[in-house]
Amino acid sequence: MPDSFFATSKNRKRKRSTTRDDGPSTSKKAARAVKGKGGKGRKPEGATKKKGTADEELSDATQDDDERDGIDEMDLRAPDVDPNAYESGEEDEDETPAEKRLRLAKMYLESVKQGLSLAEGEFDAAEIDRELISARLKQDVLEHSGKIHLFVADIFDLSHTPSLRTKRGHRFSVTAAVASHDARWLYTSGKEGSIIKWDLHTGRQVHTFHKCRVDKGKGKSRETGDLSGHTDEIWALAISPDGKYLASGGKDRRVGVWDAEKNEWVKGFGGHRDCISALAFRKAQPSLQTPTQLYSGSYDRTLKLFDLSTMGYVETLFGHQDPVLSIDTLRAETAVSAGGRDKTVRFWKVPEETQLVFRGGGGSKWYDDLDGMEEDNAEGRPKGKDTSKSERFIEGSIECVAMIDETTFVSGGDSGSISLWSTQKKKPIFTQAVAHGMDISHEDTEDVAIVRKPRWVTALASLRYSDLFASGSWDGEIRLWKVDQKLKSFSPIGTIPALGVVNSLQFLTPPKDFASAASWASRTSSADASEAPVQTTGKQAKAGSAPVLLVAGVGQETRFGRWIQRKGEGHVNGALVFALHPRT
Repeated sequence: MPDSFFATSKNRKRKRSTTRDDGPSTSKKAARAVKGKGGKGRKPEGATKKKGTADEELSDATQDDDERDGIDEMDLRAPDVDPNAYESGEEDEDETPAEKRLRLAKMYLESVKQGLSLAEGEFDAAEIDRELISARLKQDVLEHSGKIHLFVADIFDLSHTPSLRTKRGHRFSVTAAVASHDARWLYTSGKEGSIIKWDLHTGRQVHTFHKCRVDKGKGKSRETGDLSGHTDEIWALAISPDGKYLASGGKDRRVGVWDAEKNEWVKGFGGHRDCISALAFRKAQPSLQTPTQLYSGSYDRTLKLFDLSTMGYVETLFGHQDPVLSIDTLRAETAVSAGGRDKTVRFWKVPEETQLVFRGGGGSKWYDDLDGMEEDNAEGRPKGKDTSKSERFIEGSIECVAMIDETTFVSGGDSGSISLWSTQKKKPIFTQAVAHGMDISHEDTEDVAIVRKPRWVTALASLRYSDLFASGSWDGEIRLWKVDQKLKSFSPIGTIPALGVVNSLQFLTPPKDFASAASWASRTSSADASEAPVQTTGKQAKAGSAPVLLVAGVGQETRFGRWIQRKGEGHVNGALVFALHPRT
């Protein structure tokens, strides 16, 4: 005999449907009833009807119950509200899901047409359908994918770059300079412990966040938790994507949060056991689903994550074996950090609570072709790299890092090399050795008269999701680089003069009316006339139609120490802002 459980499954279901008026009966009760009769698979007396009869009773039960309507047929809307307010467009009750998707796509295309429309007579409908709309749709897809999609490095005119320099602000070296995303305000921090707010339109000083003085008491009487400001040098600055909050950190071991609109102290976060060396905001616009997230790096070898929507601490990220010197992040919940002398760059996946470790510290050769040409070749072989004087430099520390897109980033070290990384490979894809040249110093010794060493890369910044990034050192120039379209290498495209030690860099895309509001950023007529027009594609022209701002924090010393000093005429402590205009 078959098992009673399998034999009575269909009968139990049929009995439950036919005995509708007898009250609720569950499958467990039916199973117990069958089991009590011996469990030999006998059918209950009430379930001996034929299958056709049962189907007829089920259909009759639903047809006779006219007063009961299904939940799908009930109108749950308020009686005083217009029924058409709930419908999107011209929605039909008999509309299928495929027809609804088609209708919504047509509505999206109409909105794109309205957003791209210009004056009458400038273009026809065919041009909209073929070029503008397709480019807009592709750009939307690429922006959501988080990959590099703006190839604009070749369209900027680097020979004429209007600039703005802040004057008479900081007494000591400037450690960081950041601008708000609407290109309205500029913030700079110095080693004297103050933060200065500047007007980017006029270049004038607006407000100063002064250093707080602490009474020097004995023992542990020096409490800084209740102070509304910093008590020591400030090393890092960051501003939120909506421009509401300004974050600062330095030697007093606190992450300070300021209200950028009211110029007031909001809160100071403790927790780090050493100096705050790096700060970065997540670049996604804050919303109900996306909080305002702030990353901080410290000399205590940890990263901390804060949520400024609730003004609370989230978690601590462990892994580095040396002070965290630089942090960068984009829209996703990921971050990249440089660990200094542990020679690693770590890619943090915050939701998964995992990290990817990329180990640097590789060597790079540098050839001095002039010295090789001066040497005589006894065998008469052609002179080249074989006969030139070569030097090998080992990377001892990774100083800075910048993200290009969600999976690609660059790093700079004390050997002067810039490395291109991808999350798909553990080793650098491409490395540019001695990117900022050699630093020659004269020593008063008998054995060694001249010491040659590479200038290390002190700052990196990239134009988000584009092929353009910049690097800084103390050679008097900010170098601009172009990433290959296949993300396999990069090459130099130009330089911008900047005297002093470049301690921070930032790329910014201002609004379209920024050049008219800021007189210093407007392009001169002579520069337009002297420059020949360059043929660019529609995608490049659209992406680079607006100017791009490059913000640099320049000082006479490095931001973490005084082992490099650049003093003299033109070497001032302040910020430099350059307006990069596209060629016309």
